[in-house]
Amino acid sequence: MSKPIVLKRGLDIPVKGAADLVISKTIVPDVVAVCPSDYRGLNPRLLVKEGDAVRAGSPVLADKKNPEILVTSPVSGTVAEFVRGEKRRLLAVRIALDAAQQYEDFSHSGALDADGVRDLLLRSGLWTALVQRPYGIVADPAVKPKAIFVSAFDTAPLAPDFEFTLGGEMNAIQAAVDALALLTDGKVHVSVNSSESAFCKLKGVVLHSLEGPHPAGNVGVQISHISPIRKGETVWTVSPAALACIGRLLMKGRVDLRRKVAVTGSMAIETCYVQTLPGMPMSCLRPFVGTNEDSVRIVSGNILSGKNAGIEGYLGAWDTQVTILKEGTEPELLGWIRPLRFRQFSADRSYFSWLTPWKRYDLDTNLHGGPRAFVMSDAYYRRVLPMDIYPLYLVKACLAGDIDKMESHGIYEVLPEDLALCEFVDPSKNPIQAIVSDGIDLMMKEMA
Repeated sequence: MSKPIVLKRGLDIPVKGAADLVISKTIVPDVVAVCPSDYRGLNPRLLVKEGDAVRAGSPVLADKKNPEILVTSPVSGTVAEFVRGEKRRLLAVRIALDAAQQYEDFSHSGALDADGVRDLLLRSGLWTALVQRPYGIVADPAVKPKAIFVSAFDTAPLAPDFEFTLGGEMNAIQAAVDALALLTDGKVHVSVNSSESAFCKLKGVVLHSLEGPHPAGNVGVQISHISPIRKGETVWTVSPAALACIGRLLMKGRVDLRRKVAVTGSMAIETCYVQTLPGMPMSCLRPFVGTNEDSVRIVSGNILSGKNAGIEGYLGAWDTQVTILKEGTEPELLGWIRPLRFRQFSADRSYFSWLTPWKRYDLDTNLHGGPRAFVMSDAYYRRVLPMDIYPLYLVKACLAGDIDKMESHGIYEVLPEDLALCEFVDPSKNPIQAIVSDGIDLMMKEMA
């Protein structure tokens, strides 16, 4: 293992509602949804019609630009409905589950070479688990990355415990790591935050130890300290949950996307783990919401960078956390000039939270103010971003649509999630992640 990397900049948000290390129930939904928006850079083309029968691993969508890239069904069942939005944009393909699950056969004989691994992942649809940086898009099969990175821990608020969810699947993860190593001339880099981690037992990888507050667990932050991305370079990242699915594919010859999902948040009736499938309707979590359905926000992912799914939405394709928070719709008497605010957390010393670092807070979605012009110096945002970039100047370059300045200020190194804490502490209430996302979209359009 390399010398530990100690990150001092960042912020751990003390929010209530961490999941207890217990599996409360197994959720088998009646319907799951395949959502194209879960795969950045994918221009979807439908491969099925309503009423078609599919198996787990059957193709449902293909990328119009690169037809090799497929999105496959996570279950066996019948294509029930296409959900469309404005201008008939495809939002979801809803699939009704069969009583008995059937799987496409992806078994293979003998050892696979790089082409065999690439073909297997493309046919099974698990290629979409590989995220390419810059831009955070589905990896291009024609590109060979300089390295592949895995973050084996998560420091986001209320994040799931990978030791609990994946500690028993290390054989599958080892098989996935061995296969992915064939797809790069570099190494597979795995970052851990403890020498006791089960991921330390992986062979054929470069292990890195990182210490520090969030966003130390973000793979983008880890890349910036291990091997920063320069213009013209490409790296791939893959989540631990996706590694387990790839390993099952290699060992069992079928697409098995079952996973443990943490149900978290201060408004959850029970904070625990559930066994379920990607694309699960959030309505399946009503027992955890109770009668508070109209006054809560259900987020697929963490509170900083997750998607507001709502009770009518779905679990993201690779999300392993659901957060249930109170909607902050109530006005606050006197606002920020209120003299005593013992129940509020502040990243600064504005309130008394800095005197009680052990306390956990019942945070809601209230912005405590409205958007306004940027009023802080770049140093304010850099306190929570342990990367060698200037976030304020990068965000302003994205707002201006200035390609040259976006390049010089680090657009190739970041995804919106890496600047989520900057958005959280921003006194100007600007949607920094959305601004960076728009900047990345502009870069992909102009640099194509």
